[in-house]
Amino acid sequence: MPVVLAHGGGQTRRAWKKISTLLAGHGFCAIAIDLRGHGDSEWASNGAYDIADFASDLVAISANLDRKPALIGASLGGLAGIVAEGQISPGSFASLTLVDITPQMEASGVARVVGFMAAHAREGFASPDEAARIISEYLPHRPSRKASTGLAHYLRQRLDGRYYWHWDPAFIDGVMRRHELDGDSGDHGRSELSGAAMKLTLPVHLVRGGSSDLVSPEAVAHFRGLVPHAEYSNIADATHMVVGDQNDIFGEAIVDFLIRTHGQGA
Repeated sequence: MPVVLAHGGGQTRRAWKKISTLLAGHGFCAIAIDLRGHGDSEWASNGAYDIADFASDLVAISANLDRKPALIGASLGGLAGIVAEGQISPGSFASLTLVDITPQMEASGVARVVGFMAAHAREGFASPDEAARIISEYLPHRPSRKASTGLAHYLRQRLDGRYYWHWDPAFIDGVMRRHELDGDSGDHGRSELSGAAMKLTLPVHLVRGGSSDLVSPEAVAHFRGLVPHAEYSNIADATHMVVGDQNDIFGEAIVDFLIRTHGQGA
């Protein structure tokens, strides 16, 4: 059975490397993608980086597979999954796993993520080690380390000699512009996302990082009210970056759900 893996904003398909291997070991066909404007996917020349744009891409990918896939979406990938299945094209996926994302997001957590992404989007870094230091400051709960081979897949060196994130700066520009237009008291798309979530009838699995600053226990309760049939896993000692923080425990949780829902390597 195909399992499409959609990463979070600012990441690439490399975020799923260990999970893809785990899924393959259980007989699933893991398909890790680079979302538009990220990794090796093309940048949208018209700046089309709304959630609906990412969602339409997921629908198109599903339609080109031999059978309906299970979708695992982290953060941005999860939001796109909610809109794809609940609004644009119901029935596109066999199941939906949401990794630390719900329609109700903590404003402070969103601001921290967006601030980190925007801070060096255009000026880049003098070296991979500088990028590694900035990441360590953003993720203080993880051991500090110098630039690794894996980090190289998230950076591009340009002719000016500096290193830049492997995604289109126009993506985060659009996010910031929409938040500014909405203002502090704005809806920020929560109503639309909640409406899409209410229409989800496929098997759903919400996975939260136990220490997430983006998805609160109240947000989980709100989501479970919208989608009463959804299963829920809380991964202790994990932040919003669940996959990177607790990869093994996260892997066990999603494989258990997929096998119970679809069968071993269905």
